Amino acid sequence: MMDCSRCIMVNPDPATSLIRISLASQRLELLREGRIEHSYRVSTATNGPGEQSGSGCTPCGWHEIRAKIGAGCAPDTVFVSRRPTGEIYTQELAAAYPERDWILSRILWLRGLERGLNRHGRVDSMRRYIYLHGCPDSEPMGIPRSHGCVRMRNADVIDLFDRVAASTRVWIQKAAFDKQTPTQPR
Repeated sequence: MMDCSRCIMVNPDPATSLIRISLASQRLELLREGRIEHSYRVSTATNGPGEQSGSGCTPCGWHEIRAKIGAGCAPDTVFVSRRPTGEIYTQELAAAYPERDWILSRILWLRGLERGLNRHGRVDSMRRYIYLHGCPDSEPMGIPRSHGCVRMRNADVIDLFDRVAASTRVWIQKAAFDKQTPTQPR
């Protein structure tokens, strides 16, 4: 079994990059130097926005990528507790484990940056294990269906993973993007 959790990739400068996510639009945008470089449809929490531990909600506010996990792993690699299991997702595997919340291909683990909103205590995004991650391609995008994380198509999360570095800033907001939405990292 390949230990793909320890692979390292060279990535762009996080000082010029920003990921922003709109829960209302179910859209993630990657900006570089204030310009949209790429846009992806995503699926955030069924329970909507919220920061409390155990809520099953997607946290809002400023975050950063705390860790990148899965470099070099095959698409559809299955992760449990941020470790590759050695399995590759298939419909047969899904049928054998229908209760699993599938985390596939890559993980971008988020750390909240705002004390009392998404960092420390019962609102800590990192302790809640909030990720951007791949999911089965049969899962719908553009519809809130996750348990708090931001789900992406496997090809999309691999693409995003290769475009960003650890410590890249992430802005998550309830509303659709507008002129007030940040375009630069904070």
